[in-house]
Amino acid sequence: MPASILIVDDEPVIRELVGSNLSNAGHQVRKAGDAEAAQRLMNEILPDLILVDWRLPGMNGLEFARRLRANQRTKSLPFIMFSASGNENDMVAALEAGADDFITKPFSPREMVARVRAVMRRRAPHTTHEVVEVAGLRLDPVSRRISADGNWVHLGPIEFRILHFLMTHPDTIHSRVRLLDRIWGESVFIEERTVDVHIRRLRISLEPFGLDALIQTVRGNGYRLSGTG
Repeated sequence: MPASILIVDDEPVIRELVGSNLSNAGHQVRKAGDAEAAQRLMNEILPDLILVDWRLPGMNGLEFARRLRANQRTKSLPFIMFSASGNENDMVAALEAGADDFITKPFSPREMVARVRAVMRRRAPHTTHEVVEVAGLRLDPVSRRISADGNWVHLGPIEFRILHFLMTHPDTIHSRVRLLDRIWGESVFIEERTVDVHIRRLRISLEPFGLDALIQTVRGNGYRLSGTG
């Protein structure tokens, strides 16, 4: 499950060590030495996951984590915090700030790669090959088949990806910007109203099966898929 990962650490040796091991595991890696540099990189391309050190120059890792969670664009972005301190209070503070995992230095590169894989499985099920079912709608990402109570549903490739993402994140509001980032990619410039066009096509395809109401518009915020039907 390759991912784009941003490493934020002021120690070049740690950045290189972790980065090379993640690259060898098939991931795309970017690196920053502090929170400000990391933010500039995220303004260009939003990663799939962030690895951030607690003790950074300037804004520390904990404050950076809180800012991630307070920002609409990055509030759902998974991140792992690591620190040379094994203090339980630090771990609790990191997890309460929204960290998906906390690792104490020194750690083995194999452990870091395994932790990354585990977080990505938990936070990004839409990148896996598991069949997902919601309210009578069944989607198989391997065969790329969708059925509604045993009847085949035919979708275009973009509508398929949108539905897959929404079904693996039910009952969560997704802004148009977030959908653009996750479906088309952060480096592609597409107008936000393009999302509306594909959502409309998706609803039209689901309408004959009485499932178009699954895709709900949240005025002023975006879209969500109701997990209850």
